Amino acid sequence: MKSRVEMKLISGNANRALSLEIAQTMSDHLTEEVNLVNARVERFNDQEVYVEVYENVRGEDMFIIQPTSKPANDHLMEILIIADALRRSSAARITAVIPYFGYARQDRRTKARTPVSAKLVANMLVGAGISRILTMDLHSAQIQGFFDIPVDNLYASPLFALDVHHLFNENLDSLTVVSPDVGGVERARELAQRLKVGLAVVDKRRAIAGEVTDMTVIGDVNDRICVIVDDICDTAGTLCKAAELLLLRGAREVHAYITHGVLSNDAEFRISKSKLKSLVITDSIQPTKSTLAMEKIRILPTAPLLTRAIRNISQGTSVSSLFDSRTLKQIYSGLYARSL
Repeated sequence: MKSRVEMKLISGNANRALSLEIAQTMSDHLTEEVNLVNARVERFNDQEVYVEVYENVRGEDMFIIQPTSKPANDHLMEILIIADALRRSSAARITAVIPYFGYARQDRRTKARTPVSAKLVANMLVGAGISRILTMDLHSAQIQGFFDIPVDNLYASPLFALDVHHLFNENLDSLTVVSPDVGGVERARELAQRLKVGLAVVDKRRAIAGEVTDMTVIGDVNDRICVIVDDICDTAGTLCKAAELLLLRGAREVHAYITHGVLSNDAEFRISKSKLKSLVITDSIQPTKSTLAMEKIRILPTAPLLTRAIRNISQGTSVSSLFDSRTLKQIYSGLYARSL
């Protein structure tokens, strides 16, 4: 009989680079080699997902690492089928590590006869046998209530604050955090409070979905270094327009910190031609080669943060401790050694 439950990591195909980085970081922390579970996650000719796990996982504490990035449906199905394979193989517990939670923007009925797809996805994940969710910067906090299982929602804000301190240490007095819309004010306020700087809001109005017709700035940005913060950058249209507007209102320069770089529909081209001085995203979604090659875009690693969260969950210790800046400084001490 086994004396203890072991933690094991398994990866889908959405961001295998991040999964390997988490495994490597885990190996460094534990001073013993941690590898991803040997498994086959492939497609049949008709594009059905097929999963086969080659290792014994009976009684183990399993962590599936897989964002539901583009193509969202394929990557969501991979999570569900991996979870089913693990459940049928008698895994003790299955935690889905979903750094980018797709369908999160469909979290309410905006019109008559429309779905609440985020709730449907939550039901599917629970139905597949997943017993816990670990994610990062959900589009709205209410999504946690869609689940009847524990949900740990990590925040990129402490990591962004650490990076801003590192880059703008001598100019913090000139800094203003900006929310690109009214819905993101709470996220921007949290970062502004960490940095102890001012807050401004870009109020945008849409005539139709996906098309901004009018934008105004609430707050003083004249002669300020503006840092736009948001959870998702999709087409980058709103982000680029917000940067232009802030500069028209007298901002000295504009930077952006976005957790999830979806970057669809020529977003990279828009960013390269925009007035943004820099865009910082995380690797919650695996960046493309063209994204990595862009001078304006810089990518912050999430593996150290996710690794610590996975260890804490497995050991039954606090995950909320990772919201503390002092804890994060220790986790990212190598990356920011010069600023600590």
